[in-house]
Amino acid sequence: MRRFWMKMNILYEKLMLFLFVMALLVVAYGLYDTWYVYHHASDDSYLRYKPTASEGVPEDAPITDGMVAWLTIDDTNIDYPVMQSDDNYRYLNENPYGEYSLSGSIFLDSRNDGSFGDPYSILYGHHMEYGKMFGALDDFLEPAYLNSHTHGELIVGRNGEKRYQLRVFAAVRVNVFEESDIFEPDVKDIRGIIRKHAITLRDMPEEGKKILALSTCTEPVSRNRLIVFCEIME
Repeated sequence: MRRFWMKMNILYEKLMLFLFVMALLVVAYGLYDTWYVYHHASDDSYLRYKPTASEGVPEDAPITDGMVAWLTIDDTNIDYPVMQSDDNYRYLNENPYGEYSLSGSIFLDSRNDGSFGDPYSILYGHHMEYGKMFGALDDFLEPAYLNSHTHGELIVGRNGEKRYQLRVFAAVRVNVFEESDIFEPDVKDIRGIIRKHAITLRDMPEEGKKILALSTCTEPVSRNRLIVFCEIME
């Protein structure tokens, strides 16, 4: 009997050791996964390929041909290439280099004109921690922040053919199922929807002026979306 209990104790100790090692591996994987996502979301290597006033993206740039523009919102972390494909899924998990990435890319709605000729254009991006990607949009829900961060730039075309100034004028939070029209590029009354849901708002653009929406999720699993609106200045 004594030998039996000794064997049971040894098995118990091995089981505890196994469970401890497994728990340690789970924790290690969680830490690695957090680092991996943050590292890719924080990748600023794209900036070396940003089109300038004198020339476009270098010919040897690894950014794929899906790039249609470059978005910058002054004094924020938002300074990224804008991608577009024939659907709204590809760039959810693909970076501008064409590599798999949980942080994905900033991308233009597939139904929009890639030259931003539409009256209303929609950009999407993941809501990442520390203000990365479109995580920086949260701050625009504060009136004082919106009033002090109103400028940006949209460089259109891989070779920087057109350059527009952006004026940030509103931030809204909507339920994606209750206000789905806000995600339709051909929506008829986007100004009315903005007025209805605006948390912060200043100087609505005049009729005929182009509007750019920057959309992101507010929580990992949520029906709500945070959208910041900019006027595209000719």
